[in-house]
Amino acid sequence: MNLGKVTGRVWATRKDGSLEGQRMLFVQPHTFSGKEIGGRIVALDTVDAGVGDTVIYVSSTEATVPFKPQLTPTDATIVGVVDRVDHTSGSWKPATESN
Repeated sequence: MNLGKVTGRVWATRKDGSLEGQRMLFVQPHTFSGKEIGGRIVALDTVDAGVGDTVIYVSSTEATVPFKPQLTPTDATIVGVVDRVDHTSGSWKPATESN
């Protein structure tokens, strides 16, 4: 599992049929101490996350598990919205745009 922050939405006029009705969001990966790492990714949303939410996402083969038995072409899937992170360097609550 990975931590990230939703930074935007993706609209696609043409996509694979198994993606119909699925929301796609941009996610900026973060470390569990809250620092940005790497570049943004596109993830399917299974938890109704919104821009500014800190989320947990899975990648690779695990990203397809929420859609089984259907074969959905995804590299990343959001599986949770984060309320708080407890880390060895301390605890923190994600800042959202609505706060």
